[in-house]
Amino acid sequence: MLRLGILGLGEGRSTMSAALNSSKWELKTICDMNEDLCRKRAKEFDFHHYTTSYDDMLNDPEIDVIGIYTPDHLHARHIKMALEHGKHVVCTKPLMDDLSETEELLALSERSGKKVFVGQSSRFFEPMKRQRADFEAGQIGDLVTIEAYYHADHRWFLGKGWSLEKSFKWLYGGLSHPVDLIRWYLPDIEEVMGYGMLSPNGIKGGLKNHDTMHFIFKAKDGRVARVSGVYTCPVQPVTRDSEMSCILRGTEGASQADYMDLRYAITNRNGEEQIITWEHKLKHYFRFEGKSHHAGEYQNYYEYFADCLEKDITAYPDLTEGIGTIALLKAMDKSLESGKPVRISEIIK
Repeated sequence: MLRLGILGLGEGRSTMSAALNSSKWELKTICDMNEDLCRKRAKEFDFHHYTTSYDDMLNDPEIDVIGIYTPDHLHARHIKMALEHGKHVVCTKPLMDDLSETEELLALSERSGKKVFVGQSSRFFEPMKRQRADFEAGQIGDLVTIEAYYHADHRWFLGKGWSLEKSFKWLYGGLSHPVDLIRWYLPDIEEVMGYGMLSPNGIKGGLKNHDTMHFIFKAKDGRVARVSGVYTCPVQPVTRDSEMSCILRGTEGASQADYMDLRYAITNRNGEEQIITWEHKLKHYFRFEGKSHHAGEYQNYYEYFADCLEKDITAYPDLTEGIGTIALLKAMDKSLESGKPVRISEIIK
C-alpha cells in the first residue's frame, strides 16, 4: 500500500474518502491551515492524524505521495516542495495558474525521479472510461471531430465569496474539465478562437468574468473540435441532457459519454446502437450530499496512479500534459480578451 498525505481539506474531503476506501492506499496524515476544518474532517471520517503544518507531512519519511488540493495559485509552490522532499505528487486541476514556473518544475521532477499526476478527474468517470475503451478498440473508426461541454446551474456558487473575486474564472474552474477531454483525443491543438459573455444572472450575482463561453479548436492535422461552458443558467432535465458530455464522431460511428448521469451511448462501426447506464455505481461515485463531491472518480484515479507507480509507467495526465492544458486555457483566455484566434505556440513561447 502507498502512504498518502493530503494537503487542503475542502476538495481533499473526496480524497480522504477515496483513500480510506481503497485497498491500495493508506491515509497517513491530513493537513490544512484551518484547524477547525481539520477537526471537522477528523470527526467526519473518524481519522484524527492531522496537522496544520505542510512541513510536518513533507518531513515524514513514511509518506510516499502528497495529494494537493489547495487554491490554484499555490499549486506550483506546493508541488515543488513535495518533489524537493522526495514525494510523488497528485495535484488537482487546474495544475497551475502561472506558466513561468513550468521549466523549473519539469527539471525538478526529472531530477528527483518522482512522478507528478494531474487529478483530471473527468477521465475517470464510468462513461468516459467506457468511451475511451471503445475508441481505442476502433468501435467508431478514425476520429473526425469531438465536442465537449459543461453546462450547469451553478448559481449556488454566487453565495461563496471567492467566486465573486476578480481572480475567479469559470474558464479555469469549470471549462478545464471538457477541455481536458478534448486534449485526451486531440493533444496537438495549435489554434483556438472563442467568444464569451457575462450573463444577466452572472451580472446580478456579482460575477466579474465570463460565465458563458464557446470555443473552436484546430489541431495540427486539420481536425477541429468545439467546447462550451454555461454556468449560471437553468439546465434541462437529465433525461434530455447532461451537465457535462463528450461526443466523439468517427468515420464509422459515434459515441457520447454523459458525466453526472453515468450514461453512455454508441453507434458502432457495425451500425449497432447501445445505451449503457451505471445506476448501481451511484453510491461509489457520489458519497456525500448531492453531487457536488464525487469521491468515486478520485478513488478511480488514485488506484490508477498506484498501478502506474507499481509498474513504473507514466500516469496520464502527467506534468507535461497538465502544462499543455494550462497553455491551451491561457490561449482561450487571451482569445476571449482579444476577440481573435490565438496560437498555442504564442503562449508557450
